[in-house]
Amino acid sequence: MVISTRTEVENIQDREIEVRKTTLDLLDKIWTKIGSAKQANSLIAGITRMTRHALNASASSLFLIDEDNQELLLKFASGFIGKPKRNFLIDGQAGITGWVARSGKSLVVNNVDKDPRLYRFANKVYGFAAKSIICAPLIVHRKIIGVIEVANKVGRVDFNNHDLQTLIGVASTIALAIENVRLNECLQDYYKSTVNALVSLADAKETAGRGHSKRVSEYALMAATNLSLSREHKQTIEYASVLHDIGKLAIPDRILNKSDRPTDEEWKIIRRHPEIGYNLLREIPFLVEASLLILYHHERYDGKGYPCGLKGEAIPIGARLIAVADAFDNMTIEHPYHNALDNKQAFVELNKNIRSQFCPLALRAFIIGFSTKTVTSLK
Repeated sequence: MVISTRTEVENIQDREIEVRKTTLDLLDKIWTKIGSAKQANSLIAGITRMTRHALNASASSLFLIDEDNQELLLKFASGFIGKPKRNFLIDGQAGITGWVARSGKSLVVNNVDKDPRLYRFANKVYGFAAKSIICAPLIVHRKIIGVIEVANKVGRVDFNNHDLQTLIGVASTIALAIENVRLNECLQDYYKSTVNALVSLADAKETAGRGHSKRVSEYALMAATNLSLSREHKQTIEYASVLHDIGKLAIPDRILNKSDRPTDEEWKIIRRHPEIGYNLLREIPFLVEASLLILYHHERYDGKGYPCGLKGEAIPIGARLIAVADAFDNMTIEHPYHNALDNKQAFVELNKNIRSQFCPLALRAFIIGFSTKTVTSLK
């Protein structure tokens, strides 16, 4: 009897270890997903799907509370036969999901048909008859923002307390992740407003070529899209290209806007603008990478550029793209000391300087992008 009792205890301990491992593995996968997801919808979809598989359930769904009317907004469903449409609204006061949203309490219901809180209309919409459900609220700063639920354990097995504890842990992680995504989106909007304000200041400095920075940004993004760069990389290029001349804020107007060609001494002053721009922006966290592209956007592929004399692949691809876009726009706008070229003439000039001033890869991406007009904006 003693041996049997010890074996049973050991079995229970092993099961608890297995459950903890399952929970930790799931949360680790979720945090990995959070690290790579940049938008709330993709984050929600990935986590909801992983939760269903981890709990060996037939279906899972995640609702967020619509604060305007206090209804539950279906953001994602996995495993439902009827494939319910995302953003479908259900009454926030009704059903088991509504009860969890109102009470802020987690819940296990292993016989849904006998539960008075069943929202039968929802089953028809989903095309899925729920027999057992576990639900947990998503809570941020004591505020309920939604509900995650998992339905129908595979193999006609009931959900247990371990399953519920796992879901509660997932719900806490999701709630924090969604809040972080929302805050990040607000922060990105603030960043873009800040960048646009800086661009307006820089553009106002020069009377010739008004709008130059925004055009360079469009051209650089157009070329970056043809190189299939990541969204994060393209965002850095967007910030850097639109701010590439921010260092000219420190250049005297009498030099920038003189009617004849700058003297050699004045060119030395103008050529300081990449370093000035870099020093202005390098301490701003979201512009650290962009500031390096600004520093290098006048480097040449043959190593004869400034300020660092970088050569070839040592120049970041973003800076190489900006160099092409900047040169093209400067050639095709009117300046006090030179006439504007048409697009065809500008392409000829760019090609004359391939492998000397311009990177072949960057120039090819720009020309292909320009010919197909694949201008991309992240705004």
